[in-house]
Amino acid sequence: MELILKQDVQNLGFKDDIVTVKPGYGRNYLIPQGFATLATPSAKKVLAENLKQKAHKEQKLVDDAKKLAETLKALEIKITAKAGGEKLFGSVTNIDIAEALEKAGQPIDRKFITSGTVKRTGKYSASVRLHRNVVIDLPYEIIAE
Repeated sequence: MELILKQDVQNLGFKDDIVTVKPGYGRNYLIPQGFATLATPSAKKVLAENLKQKAHKEQKLVDDAKKLAETLKALEIKITAKAGGEKLFGSVTNIDIAEALEKAGQPIDRKFITSGTVKRTGKYSASVRLHRNVVIDLPYEIIAE
């Protein structure tokens, strides 16, 4: 079953992508939730026209995302956490990284940060998706309080 995504769906695709999914997934989840519409020939033509018009605007967004990526790479992010030796009491997740970025003056939504759960002090790297075409590795360090 071919569908046109109305918004980004994790592990499936981005907005305005044409994806092929199993009929039950499309009919019972994606379409009723408003995440997708059927990819009929007329809908594909309308989508192609809309994508042509959006191409110029999209380029500006990509340029802005690249500028933000350069700014983020220049930041030195240090997250303090309670620790006993090397091991943390608790863990550091993408929520903590988003808070550290906000304190540094670069608010990024936590759902665009992928880091995993870290339970030891040291240097790590998180993946930050600023745009569908711009993904950067953001180095950060966890230090004990």
